[in-house]
Amino acid sequence: MCCFFTILVFLGPRFAAIIWWLVAPLRWVGDTVVSAFNSIIWPILGIIFLPWTTLMYVIVAPGGLLGFDWLWIALAVVADIASYGGGAFGNRDRIGM
Repeated sequence: MCCFFTILVFLGPRFAAIIWWLVAPLRWVGDTVVSAFNSIIWPILGIIFLPWTTLMYVIVAPGGLLGFDWLWIALAVVADIASYGGGAFGNRDRIGM
């Protein structure tokens, strides 16, 4: 069950972002008002390195980042850091020295 949760945390947001990008590509990249990014490189790097933050940015950015939108972005950054750091903390006793 732990491996399933780990796979879900690492691949879940990436899979969701790729599906969302395929369904609504203008929401991600384009010159329209509802686009979150102007260049294709930023969403690709975001999906690879900070998937939760990228998903949250795509949700809140088209309307402009105002007020509590920054809180949602900050929570997504914390979720990304926790997903990377949680595995190291959970497996700290398995490393033999």
